[in-house]
Amino acid sequence: MMSSRDVLAVMDAVAGAGCKGWLDGGWAVDAILGEQTRDHDDLDLVVELGAVDSIGRALAHLGYWLTEDERPIRVVLASDDGRSVDVHTVVFDEGGGGVQPQPGGGSFRYPPEGFLAVGTIEGKEYPCLSSEVQLLCHMGYEPDEIDRRDMALLAERSGLKLPQAYR
Repeated sequence: MMSSRDVLAVMDAVAGAGCKGWLDGGWAVDAILGEQTRDHDDLDLVVELGAVDSIGRALAHLGYWLTEDERPIRVVLASDDGRSVDVHTVVFDEGGGGVQPQPGGGSFRYPPEGFLAVGTIEGKEYPCLSSEVQLLCHMGYEPDEIDRRDMALLAERSGLKLPQAYR
């Protein structure tokens, strides 16, 4: 499990390495909501592809090691005690969007405004993907109960319309 303290340590290590990471997934939802609403198996981060090695070195000091390398799509850094960071890599285009290749071809473009959100974990602010982009990222696959719960909370508190697949 990834505790809020683990998230703080990871985000501080990423910043200390001179890199920027945006919270994604469940921790981004909780950061936007300003409270932890459930336990989290991992931490999802969106980072620039060129920062992966620096982030890997910074997180090694916290006990994380590269366990999956699927660049340019993603890498996973995990610790011996089961904590893990799923790093989604992007290359920023001239419009400020983050382009991430997808398995099997194609790509996903995170819109520039999606990188402007700030969320709070234990009173500390961190960059995260916006509510709108969180909803967008959760489309195109069959959601599980955790996805449905997270998106319902996010839509309710952000005033966004919940997509049909999540109702």
